[in-house]
Amino acid sequence: MVMGDLVDEVDVAVVGGGPGGYSAAFRCAELGLETVVIDADKRLGGACLFEGCIPSKALLHVAAVLSDAARAREFGVDFGEPRISLDPLRKWKQERVVGKLARGLAGVAKAKKVEVIGGRGVFEDSTTLRVERGDVLRKIRFKHAIVATGSRPSGLPGVTIDSERVMDSTAALELPEIPERLLVIGGGYIGLEMGTVYAALGSRVTLVEMTDGLLPGVDRDLVQPLQRRVDKIFAAIHLGTKVAAIREVGSEIEADLEGRGTERFDRVLVAVGRRAQSGGLGLEATRARLTERGGFIQVDDRCRTDDPRIYAVGDVTGEPMLAHRAMRQGKVVAEVLAGRPAAFDNVAIPAVVFTDPEIAWCGLNEAQAESQGVEAKVSKFQWAASGRAATIGRSDGLTKLVADARSGRLIGVGIVGPGAGELIAEATLAVETAALVEDVAATIHAHPTLSETLMEAAENLLG
Repeated sequence: MVMGDLVDEVDVAVVGGGPGGYSAAFRCAELGLETVVIDADKRLGGACLFEGCIPSKALLHVAAVLSDAARAREFGVDFGEPRISLDPLRKWKQERVVGKLARGLAGVAKAKKVEVIGGRGVFEDSTTLRVERGDVLRKIRFKHAIVATGSRPSGLPGVTIDSERVMDSTAALELPEIPERLLVIGGGYIGLEMGTVYAALGSRVTLVEMTDGLLPGVDRDLVQPLQRRVDKIFAAIHLGTKVAAIREVGSEIEADLEGRGTERFDRVLVAVGRRAQSGGLGLEATRARLTERGGFIQVDDRCRTDDPRIYAVGDVTGEPMLAHRAMRQGKVVAEVLAGRPAAFDNVAIPAVVFTDPEIAWCGLNEAQAESQGVEAKVSKFQWAASGRAATIGRSDGLTKLVADARSGRLIGVGIVGPGAGELIAEATLAVETAALVEDVAATIHAHPTLSETLMEAAENLLG
């Protein structure tokens, strides 16, 4: 291994170039701190841009276009049967969407004078990082470091198979083909989103979930409309079912489904969650600690580890594993390192499942409020009563508010329906700023819009 004579000295070294990493780096640079980003692929964007959020939403947009074209027949517009060409679709996703955003991030880094170093960052101690890339080794001495190495797809517990026909979410996003029969293992947001994409493109999708419901942990009132939709577009949904074994048989994958026998598929997507990428970083050479379960880096409300020089943000610090949480944490750390008063003390972190219909929520649901001893009042506004929902032919939505019965403060919101991911922003602001139900009800909302459903649900709570 070849190593240069000089050791680079910086104020801040960021390990990982994903949303949390680049957000931290950009803000550090804005605040006058000399900052470098160390990324294995020498690029900014991370799994979110290249293997997750962005490419999946691009493909979900394609699925929505196909779905809208089919729905148009209901009101007398027929575009005919769609023809899908995978090569142009892949090129559009990779060049026009992912590539454009990647070039934009590289341009911002250059403008802010943030150097992106390609290589694997390993801590030698609490002030030094070793950056390994092939036969070249480089050392970075820092005043502070920020770990933002993210997460990676989890494998199927107890099942090992090496076949290109068994995909994780990263491989599925590459669209190797449109399989005639696709098995999706996992009924969480990744499985549902990718299952929606492949079903729209023409695959017969069978989804298997080991628990007794889709999207475990999500409010059942929100899941119901989505359940009805996927029941129609998927070939089969098997709840309360485990995959005991999968094996390659010729050009097919054979899967043993407990209690349901054996079925054959052309491809399998394993979507059973993600795990922190905290191993191999040399953290044992520092005072930073990992949780016993999950291997997450333990941090305080300033995202500082037990080592005062080392901070961590994003998926590597635990749930919820969401890009926008990582970005907020990254900015908080930058403010802290610049000596400003800051803490990651957000009350509401929105979550969105970009299926059709979309599901979004923030704050507490009914069960969580009860477990915390909060007396809650709940309002449900069905979109069947929404003029805007009627005009777009989508009356299957629901807006649900949870309020503190004593104070009248809004403490949680759930929305299911088209555009829920956009509508949740107003709800998040209301919960974050401790708005009263009365405030939401008294705010004039444009008519006719889906956002009115928040106002209507608030008015229902006031009686």
